This record gives sequence, C-alpha cells and structure tokens, in this order.
Amino acid sequence: MLDKSIKLFLTVLVLGNIFQAKAQERVPFDQGREYILAGVSVIGKISYNEQTVVTFAGLEKGQKITVPGEEISSAIKKLWKLGLFNEIDTYINRIDGDSIFIDMHISELPKLSEVKINGVKKSKVEGLIKDNSLTKGKIVNENLITTTKNYIENKYKKDGFYNTKVVINTYPDTTAGNEVKMLINIDKGKKVKVSSIVVDGNEKFSDGKIRKAMKNTKTRFPLRFWKGSKYIKEKYNEDLENIVSAYKEKGYRDARVVSDSITYNKDKNTVDIKLKVEEGNKYYFGNIKFLGNSVYSDQGLTKMLGIKKGDTYNGVLLQKRIEDKTKPDGNDIKNLYQNSGYLFSTVNAVEVKTANDTIDFEIRIMEGPMAYFNKITVVGNDKTNDKVIYRELRTLPGQKYSKELLMRTLRELGQLGFFDPQALEPKFKNVDPAAGTVDIEYNVVEKGSSQIELQGGYGGGGFIGTLGLSFNNFSIKNIFKKDAYTPLPMGDGQKLALRLQGSSYFQTYSLSFTEPWLGGKKPVQFSGSISHSKQFLYTGRTSNVDRDKSFNITSISVGIAKKLNVPDDYFILSQGISFQYYDLNNYNTGLFTFGNGNSRNLAYTIGLRRDSRGIDPIFPTFGSEFSISAKFTLPYSLFNGVDYANLKNDPNYQTTDTDGNIVADQSKIDQKKFNWLEYYKIKFKADWYTKIYGKFVLRSLGEFGYLGAYNNDRGLVPFERFFLGGDGLANYSLDGREVIQLRGYPNQSLTPLDNKGNQNGATIYNKFSLELRYPITLKGAASIYALTFLEAGAAYDNFRDYNPFVLQRSAGFGLRVFMPAFGLLGIDFGHGFDPVPGGTEKNGWETHFIIGQQF
Repeated sequence: MLDKSIKLFLTVLVLGNIFQAKAQERVPFDQGREYILAGVSVIGKISYNEQTVVTFAGLEKGQKITVPGEEISSAIKKLWKLGLFNEIDTYINRIDGDSIFIDMHISELPKLSEVKINGVKKSKVEGLIKDNSLTKGKIVNENLITTTKNYIENKYKKDGFYNTKVVINTYPDTTAGNEVKMLINIDKGKKVKVSSIVVDGNEKFSDGKIRKAMKNTKTRFPLRFWKGSKYIKEKYNEDLENIVSAYKEKGYRDARVVSDSITYNKDKNTVDIKLKVEEGNKYYFGNIKFLGNSVYSDQGLTKMLGIKKGDTYNGVLLQKRIEDKTKPDGNDIKNLYQNSGYLFSTVNAVEVKTANDTIDFEIRIMEGPMAYFNKITVVGNDKTNDKVIYRELRTLPGQKYSKELLMRTLRELGQLGFFDPQALEPKFKNVDPAAGTVDIEYNVVEKGSSQIELQGGYGGGGFIGTLGLSFNNFSIKNIFKKDAYTPLPMGDGQKLALRLQGSSYFQTYSLSFTEPWLGGKKPVQFSGSISHSKQFLYTGRTSNVDRDKSFNITSISVGIAKKLNVPDDYFILSQGISFQYYDLNNYNTGLFTFGNGNSRNLAYTIGLRRDSRGIDPIFPTFGSEFSISAKFTLPYSLFNGVDYANLKNDPNYQTTDTDGNIVADQSKIDQKKFNWLEYYKIKFKADWYTKIYGKFVLRSLGEFGYLGAYNNDRGLVPFERFFLGGDGLANYSLDGREVIQLRGYPNQSLTPLDNKGNQNGATIYNKFSLELRYPITLKGAASIYALTFLEAGAAYDNFRDYNPFVLQRSAGFGLRVFMPAFGLLGIDFGHGFDPVPGGTEKNGWETHFIIGQQF
C-alpha cells in the first residue's frame, strides 16, 4: 500500500514537472518510464554529508531507475530504517532527455541535549538516565520516548507502585541547533498493599500456612519489618505456584489453585485477594527404579536420592535431589554425573504407576558420552596478565569435564580481588557431543584493585589518622620499566602496601610486600614486612602526652604460605619468622616496670587454615573459614642457666629503699626476664556463611585466644596480649597486642583491670558473633550491604577466672560500603547490655565508624 501511494505521489510530481519543463511533450503515465539518474541533491535540516545520505539510500549516479518505480521507493525505506529522520520527501528537479535529477528533502530527528526528571529522589535520577541511555546527543524519536516511559512505569510497578504514571515531554533547546530538552514527570503514587488474603477450600492446610507459602505477597502487618506488604502481579503469580509447591512438599501432588480474584479498593489503594484451592489426596512414594545407569549403581544412586519407599510424597524434594536448579553446586544426581565428566547426561523422574495413595517412579538416565575440556580462554582482562589468571584455573585442556571444577575456578578468580565477582561468567562454546569436547570462555570484568586507605576516628581517647596505599595487582619486575607506569606497574598479582598512622602520641610506618606465586610455578605465597613505631606516654584519664617518655618498636617479618592438597585443596599451611626490637625510654606504665631498657622478640608462627568461602570475598554467601595458629619463641629459660625464682635474692638485682632496707629491684628483674621474650600463643577462629532466606546471609563467628608461658617463675610477657572491645581502630601498637572487635563497647574497654585499676591486656579471650547480612547492591563500582548483629565475648587474666558463659553482650545494626579505590567503609550502632570492667551500669549505645577494615 505504501509503495502504491509513493508511486502515485511521484507520478503526480513527474506530471507537474514535465508539463512545466516540456509543455510540448506528451508522455503516457499508465506505466513507469526508465531514466538514468544524473544527480541527487539532499536539502533540509541535516548534519550528515550529502553523499553519506545518498549512499545510505542505495542510489548511485548513472544507475537506471524507473519513475515511478521500486528504486525510489526502496531508497525511502532504507532511510526510514536508519531511524534518524522524521521527514523524507522526494521531488523531481528536472528531466533532461533520458537523464533525471532528483531532490531529496530530509529533516533529521532532533538530538537530546538535556534530561530533567521530577518526582523521584535526586539519588535515583542518574540511575534512571543511565538505564535508559538518555545521553547527550541521543536521537529522540517516538520509540525512545515510549520505551523510556514503559521502563520507568514497569520499574516502579515491580516495587509495588502499581499506579505509577509517567509523562514525557520534549521541547526545543533554543541555545542549540536541532536539539531538544526532555522533561520526565514521574508520579509513583502510593504502593498498592494487600489488605486481606481469604482462602477457600482448604482443610489440610490452615489459612495461615497458605499465606506463609506466599513468600512475596503479604498482608499489612506493622511488626513485619523485613518483608513489606505490596502487590506485584509477577510476584503474586509466583506465589500461586509457591502454594502448590507447599502442598507438594507435604504429599498433596494434585493440589492446585482452582481460582483467584483480585479486588482493587481505590479509596484505600489496597487489594483484597480471594483464593480457592483444591487439595486432593495425600500420596506416598512407592518403588523407585533407576534405568539407563551404568556408571553408578542403583544402591549408590538410591543413597544420593535419599528417598525411601513409604516416605510422604514430596515433588519439590524429588526434583532437588535429581537436579537442584537453585544451587549450581548442589548435591544432586545431575551434578554427580556432571562432576564425573558426563556433560551431556540427562536425568528425569517419571511417574509410571499410581495405585491408591502410592506412586511408583522410574528415574530415567541418559549418561551420554564422556566430555573433556578442549580450549580454555579468558577475555576481559585488560590490566591483569594472562599468567595470573591461568594459574588459578582448575579447568585444563584435555581434562575430564567437571562442573565442580568449573565452579571452583569461578571462586578462585573471585577471591583474587581483581575482578567483579558478580560479573564472572563461564561461556560454553563449541559444544560437540560427537567429539565429546567443550570449549570454555571465562568472561571477567576488571575493577580497581589498588586502594587508598583514609582512616580516622577516636581511639584510646585521642584522634587517630591513617593514610595507606595498597597496590593489590602490582608488578615488581616492571618497576624499572618506564612504559609500565600506567600510572604504576600492574598486572602480576603482587601486593605492595605502604601505611602511615599517627596521632598526638604515636606514629607508625610500615611497608609490606606479598608475592602469591613464588617462582611462578606453584601456589607458594611469600610475604615480607618492615615497620617502625614511636609511642609516647599517654595518660587516658588526663589526656596528657609526655614526649620525654617514649617506646620505640622496630619490626621485621618474613613468611611462606602453601596451598595443600590434603585433606583437601582448601587448606593452606603458613609459616613465618618475625623479630621485634622494643626500646623503652623512661616509659613506666602498667606492665612495663623496667621503664628504661629493651626487649627482643624472635618468634616462629605456624598456622593451618581452611578457606572455602564463596566467590565474592566482600559478600560471601556460602562456605566457611577455619584457622588455628601457634606462635612460639625459643624456651630460653631451659638453657640460659638463670634461676628466675631467686632473682630477687641476687645482689645484682637488689636496691636500697628509703628506709635503708635492701629490697628486690623489680625494674632490673623485669629487664632480665624480658630481655628476650619467652612465650607461646594459640589462636582459633571459625567463621561460617549460610544463605538462610532469599538474599539474607547469616555469618556465624567464634574466636579463642590464649597466651602462655613456658616457665611460671619467669612469668607472662607484657607484650603480645589481647585487648577486647570496640571497633579495632585503636590497633596502633606494634607490641604484638591484638585488638579484638566487640561492638557496643569502647575500644579495648573489656580488658580486665589489675589491682591498680589498669588495663594491661588479657592472656585469654573468647568471642562469639551472629551477623545477618542483606545485600543492597553488589555491583563492581560499589558493593553495599546492611547488617544486624548479636555479639558476646570476654577477656581474662588466667584460666582460674575463665568462664565462657559469663560474657559481655551487645546487639546492633550497621551498613557496609565497599568501593575498589577506598576499600571497606562502614558504620555500626551497637548497644552494650553489660557494664565494662570496673563499672556498675550497662554500657549502652556506641557508634563505630569503620574505614578500611572488616569484621
């Protein structure tokens, strides 16, 4: 129809032009006439080159065209398809014998110069603009306006704003050429909530149980803060299926929702839902027979299925045991075959007989051929060198296909910290059942791996500031190559960190380096660090700093960590040697009874850790981390010949008091005792992550630490002690102390007091924590999650006072934001339910501002 109209229009134009140009010539118009195209002129509001338009139209000078005919019609269609123009008219300029000259009058669609959105928060505007690609210079046509309108309305309908209305207007930009401004007015209206859910026809299930099965559609209830009431059609339809699944889990295979109705209450902006169910009879599993299996025995498959004859029928459980689609690494029969190389296998449960209330099944298995990995490639890594990625891959060419190894590879790549873990994706390519091969392409999206740590807050009664630079994908071999600085040599997976920390009473400088693959052939991690700290005597009660009394610490350490294959390859064995030199100048406080002197700490540390936490190191959703470590010094008292029990009777360690009496000089005795530190320290940590409902993840944590002495006469050292309480920000000292975070209390406030009221550190501690996390967004640019927590812990001087059931308790909530350039940022509000040592009233609320550290 369009072609006929165009032909008719052109015929009229041809007629008019010919009458004007050649009145004496008579041309019949009952059919088109053939001409040679002599020229095409493009006029109108366009920014494109004339020849570009002619080329897009498919017209060429010198070609033969019929007027009226298909060539002009086709040219107009091609230009319309570009979506760049809102007006296309074609005219005959003149005819010269067999030659024809054509004018094309074209008007371009306007371009977008500015977008303004009303009706939503400013923080949401940028996201809406980005999601709809409303960038400057975008062609504005009806399709853009319609799709933008539909997207915004559907977006808010999914959030429960079912009456969302969007009006989009455009108007010329008077400051520019062919450009328009776009004004988007959004009226979300109020959320449509569910007033009531009435169920009919149910006898076996109560109304409450059916409503509970509807996970997304809930009636209004103020105390249910974790799940609001909102009506979303798509979610509601899912809940109708959830009701049927809930029945199937209890044996009611034939249950169904017979009818449902939605009544909208316009005045209250609510809906009333009425459901009618048909429950049917309760069924039980009968005989279950396996067919087609040759790799695994019936007995082995029956054990994995975990369903016996006579069990209540559970269709949901049966499907999960065959293939759990909610868990890529689920413990099911399909994954059993997938992990053994049978990529092309299929497993289906088929009902073969129903007698009374018993159902017999056949589990039909098609094993298919064995599959092998063929070509393994990685794309998307612009900064990280290929070798850093390929050495982490668990899937190798020629290796038997395994879904477990595929998932493990994703975890290893995510744990590197160089890529967005949410964007990691393995693509199957060239899947060839005949050859039994499959190519895997891992798609990675790099994120910033270097971090700036800016940490500030009050710890120990004073302001503490930290500046840290951490390069987590460093390349030390290219440090002298000028071309490698973009802006720093990167890509080899090494870590270089520089940290400066200080306040009015201390300064700390540290430099560390880590090579995860020493030698480049085996996963043996080498680490080394050097640091120096200068601390002045600080009196917490008066907030005075005495710079004539100082405590200097110089530390150096090296370590090796190796991934093990037994008991499994999640285990890591680490070993390290460290040396600290402590220099005290008139520093008499607490345990440091020898105010002038020095101590040396040469220690060996060995640790065993099993880390199977999920793909995303910032927000793990499954897995666990268990670690145990021991730190030892040499037992000097066994071979140095010093009788520490009788030092007080040695004249070399005696002095005269004000009354002229000879007494033991405790300062000299302690200097002798602690010249070379002698101790051992044991620590244990267990950390679990469990997905409990939807996106909610529960973190369960338990910790224990103990500091002991080889020789009781020599006693416990004044260093290496545990300080419990707070957010950990005051962990500034390099004297080996460990600050254990326990929110809801001031920093280090839960350390027991000595008989003088001083907190000198504990030798035993334990801590327990439950943290419920919910992700707000886990995008590469920023990962944000909210949390609530329950914590309890205590610190002790010795085992005589140790009681794991008498703990300081707290609860609270917080927020975490991880940005690649700055690390983890967060804030916690914790309420301490118990008094701190020496107090009589519960501590109450504490605010913890967290920068650059994790719990």
